[in-house]
Amino acid sequence: MRHGVDKNYIRVRLPARRGSLEWRTLALIVGCYAVWFAAGMLYAVAAPVSVGLLALAIALHSSLQHEAVHRHPTSHAGWNEALVFLPLGLLVPFRRYCDLHLRHHADDRLTDPYDDPESYYLSRRDYQSLPSALRVVLGWNNRLLARVAIGPAIGAIRFLRGEIRAMFTAGDRDARANRLAWGLHAIGLLAVMTIVRLVFAMPVWAYLVAAYLGLSLLAIRSFCEHRWAAHPDHRTVIVERSWLSLLFLNNNLHLVHHKLPGLPWYALPTAYRSQRADWRAINDGYVFASYRAVMRDYGLRAKEPVAHPHVRER
Repeated sequence: MRHGVDKNYIRVRLPARRGSLEWRTLALIVGCYAVWFAAGMLYAVAAPVSVGLLALAIALHSSLQHEAVHRHPTSHAGWNEALVFLPLGLLVPFRRYCDLHLRHHADDRLTDPYDDPESYYLSRRDYQSLPSALRVVLGWNNRLLARVAIGPAIGAIRFLRGEIRAMFTAGDRDARANRLAWGLHAIGLLAVMTIVRLVFAMPVWAYLVAAYLGLSLLAIRSFCEHRWAAHPDHRTVIVERSWLSLLFLNNNLHLVHHKLPGLPWYALPTAYRSQRADWRAINDGYVFASYRAVMRDYGLRAKEPVAHPHVRER
């Protein structure tokens, strides 16, 4: 079986790009902000509908931030940051997300709880040092229904703890960059919450609910994105189809994105369909037909252990 991906094996024709701007991505960014604003203005007359639409817009905006990290819709990182900078989801500074996500793309370190910032595993030592009640909660979090319900809270706590720790352990240069990222994030938060309170006339708690629901939607995608496997190519999933694909900007085809991270969201389905059997061979059949299939298999059953099976302790 072939495991590597090279020019002779995966042959993808990149979509034509006129100039340096991807118009489809730019249009989606504008549309996302328009839906977000319209949903907020709807709060006074239909609060539940408003919160639901805000959650969808927040989830889509997070997916667009992911595109920006990978140099879409322009080839200029500064312009891309400006286009998706506002923290509609409240929690993560864009520059911190950019740094951490690019670290995550080191495929040979995927799932490592020390080196992969997006790993849901803990080292065995860290896991065993936890109180038994917390180990139970983390075990629940490896079931899809629980991940949707409590995963955003667990993820927020882990992220903020990591950020606080980084403030004290990072070198001077990294610490300055982290402080700048959080300072810019604070400015963005002020802008978002000013709009929420003064323009939408929406209580803070209602927007927090929308932001949490947006993270819950994203948890469906991230739940099965990676697993431990000895070969790095076997660690990344393919979910072949879903009505959530647009919301996730086709990152359900996650292996294709990891192998071709410069490919824009709208080119991923064609890249997958053109060599479907090859892609499925690359990740050793780590494939689900849909997120419904993921829910059927792992809605109430733990997909992974919390403790990483093979990581070396540090």
